[in-house]
Amino acid sequence: MSAPSRFDRGHTDDLMTFLSASPTPYHAVATAAERLEKAGFRQVSETDAWEGTSGGKYVLRGGAIVAWYVPEGAAAHTPFRIVGAHTDSPNLRVKPRPDTGAHGWRQVAVEIYGGPLMNSWLDRDLGLAGRLSLRDGSTRLVDVDRPLLRVPQLAIHMDRNVTADGLKLDKQRHLQPVWGLGDTVRDGDLIAFLEDEAGLARGEVTGWDLMTHSVEPPAYLGRDRELVAGPRMDNLLSVHAGTAALAAVATSGADLPYIPVLAAFDHEETGSQSDTGADGPLLGGVLERSVFARGGSYEDRARAFAGTVCLSSDTGHAVHPNYAERHDPTHHPRVNGGPILKVNVNNRYATDGSGRAVFAAACEKADIPFQTFVSNNSMPCGTTIGPITAARHGISTVDIGVAILSMHSARELCGADDPHLLANALVAFLQP
Repeated sequence: MSAPSRFDRGHTDDLMTFLSASPTPYHAVATAAERLEKAGFRQVSETDAWEGTSGGKYVLRGGAIVAWYVPEGAAAHTPFRIVGAHTDSPNLRVKPRPDTGAHGWRQVAVEIYGGPLMNSWLDRDLGLAGRLSLRDGSTRLVDVDRPLLRVPQLAIHMDRNVTADGLKLDKQRHLQPVWGLGDTVRDGDLIAFLEDEAGLARGEVTGWDLMTHSVEPPAYLGRDRELVAGPRMDNLLSVHAGTAALAAVATSGADLPYIPVLAAFDHEETGSQSDTGADGPLLGGVLERSVFARGGSYEDRARAFAGTVCLSSDTGHAVHPNYAERHDPTHHPRVNGGPILKVNVNNRYATDGSGRAVFAAACEKADIPFQTFVSNNSMPCGTTIGPITAARHGISTVDIGVAILSMHSARELCGADDPHLLANALVAFLQP
């Protein structure tokens, strides 16, 4: 059985299921791991000695996952083919002392994570999800996926200039959500509520990493349902495509000249500098241990890394019909036009000419179109895990993705065909 040459709209249906099941990075990697388990992958612990057996393996660390498939008989110096992505999205995250409020309102104290479009979080029904750390040292995922919180916008009658001057939000004063009524703020109320939701005894939770999410489910949009609206497409769309591609390649039965890898990191939206971020040691450590577990030496590790290529897959900007002047005049990526190759000569993206050739070959093999994104010279360019991965590990890296609108909104917009076109390209890249 060979890997499918083309996914269809069923892949996009499944993406929406994945988005709904993954309100936080911790849930995203758990969902990806569950899917890889069904494809025969098995979790390995970083504290155990690793064996050099063939097959699929993965490591979970917080909100990050690294998964790889070792073909039967793979040499210690076999290069890797890596799909890189990130699991985090800009949002509102709960502070260490979450219980607050004023004037008869009970509120939750939140901090701004990353660079969200803050207005998109106003007047939206929000749930609460994340990771609870327990007294016994274990962790528990929690997801209150129902309307629980809301950040109410000030009525226009009390802000008469908002239409002319634009909405101006103070990150500290204006974005604290309400979740009930009461004149007395009681420390511990929110965590006690979540202990009940998770079926835990009172006092079991001693730490937490919690964040809000929109409870409105993803949906097809448009006259012909050619668009998809949903949360966290930046960048769970790439995590989902990478997971599907790795599982397909691992179960294809094809001869693989490379070791296919999925590396999905946390904290990209805040600079990647953490033990679960792309600027940390996680990926390098896993790849090195894979080489050494197969009896390899440092020389084998150097040979493997020298032949490795990474596709850093992240969302990019589709041309906006209302702001076309903000885009480069000769590069207008369109939704449903296929994945995008992201280029910046100042190395905000890692793509160079040789990397373009690798991606073009994958798209040609998959028989899909691709587009190129370049920023307008007058505007600063964003960045990805691509340059970090290339510099930290000395491996050839190419920045790609899917073109979307409303990036960093609580609800983003993509073409309904692009997710499965991206997955096609990733299969062709992992199984050249």
